[in-house]
Amino acid sequence: MAFTHGSKAKFSVHDSSATLRDISSYLTSTGLSRMADMAETSALGTTAKTYIPGMTDGTIPLDGQFDPTIDGYLSPLLGFETPLSWEYFPAGTPVGVTKPKYSGAAFLTSYDIETGTDDKAGISGELQLTGAVTRATA
Repeated sequence: MAFTHGSKAKFSVHDSSATLRDISSYLTSTGLSRMADMAETSALGTTAKTYIPGMTDGTIPLDGQFDPTIDGYLSPLLGFETPLSWEYFPAGTPVGVTKPKYSGAAFLTSYDIETGTDDKAGISGELQLTGAVTRATA
């Protein structure tokens, strides 16, 4: 088994000028949440439901520390009309059998800046996947 510490993860997203930006050093957590719709195919006279898979969907949560640099990358992307390319390496780089790379396109659907008197300034947001997600190991 090839267990990996979460601190090795890398995440990059294209900014509004189509430059791929590695924002890993600003994030404290991220991930890739995917799901598939299931259409029920149960028929009369059966006692157990049956299903077929449908369309896939997903999101990428972003949580991190506020900095003018990451704010400059993310703030203009809220409501951006062109899908943003992204790359996620949950086990770090370089890409390999034990270090997969996930990539795809998404829209930034939320972006929050949080401040308080008892903690550091932070950011959070969410990317909505659009289209297929690719997994590469080479």
